[in-house]
Amino acid sequence: MTMMRLNRVNKLGPVLQVVEGYSVDLPREVSDAIEKRTDRAWPSTFFVPNTGVAGCESVYDVMANWGANHSCLTYGHIGADVLAFASMLRIPVSLHNVAFERIFRPHVWSAYGNESRQGTDFMACRDLGPLYK
Repeated sequence: MTMMRLNRVNKLGPVLQVVEGYSVDLPREVSDAIEKRTDRAWPSTFFVPNTGVAGCESVYDVMANWGANHSCLTYGHIGADVLAFASMLRIPVSLHNVAFERIFRPHVWSAYGNESRQGTDFMACRDLGPLYK
């Protein structure tokens, strides 16, 4: 699955987060304990992110860096496609765990360096300007 969230940051605009991972089945006593603490009418899917990438070293790192406890989930690992689409719309990505070799960005992104994948996004999107109003 791919988990995504679009945050609106004051004076910055929309900022995207994209994390690939897997849905998991928890033992009933564990899922019940979690679900009984929220509105029982809400749907729940338990998700475990792929880890080992900066900002996503562990499940706890992903949650600590996540905009809020809500997200959009889709089946399949489509993070690379979402990152490419975000760059076309000039929406910076503040957190992702997509492998570098799977990422496609417009050629102009390389002018901003490769030291920080997220920092490059913010600089390119700032300088190129949004394609939306």
